[in-house]
Amino acid sequence: MASGLESYVNHTVSIITADGRNFVGTLKGFDQTINLILDESHERVYSSTQGVEQVVLGLHIIRGDNVVVIGELDDNIDSRLDLGSIRAEPIGAVVH
Repeated sequence: MASGLESYVNHTVSIITADGRNFVGTLKGFDQTINLILDESHERVYSSTQGVEQVVLGLHIIRGDNVVVIGELDDNIDSRLDLGSIRAEPIGAVVH
């Protein structure tokens, strides 16, 4: 998996963690255990009653054993989204 992440370096990615959190930022680096370094990052907090809240984090490290999904984000499409009008149930934690 780590070799597949090389193409994401210096690109905007969205990461979903095992506890259901969604982080968005620029992937700056990773190691063999998929620990990730995000720059200019924020967490998107979803709610069924109000719009998406974006919590600014800046430089952020995510432990590899907590990563569930990594995907490249299309900046053009993402910039056109009206996050204030999106309502969604928060993602639940992974249950083993």
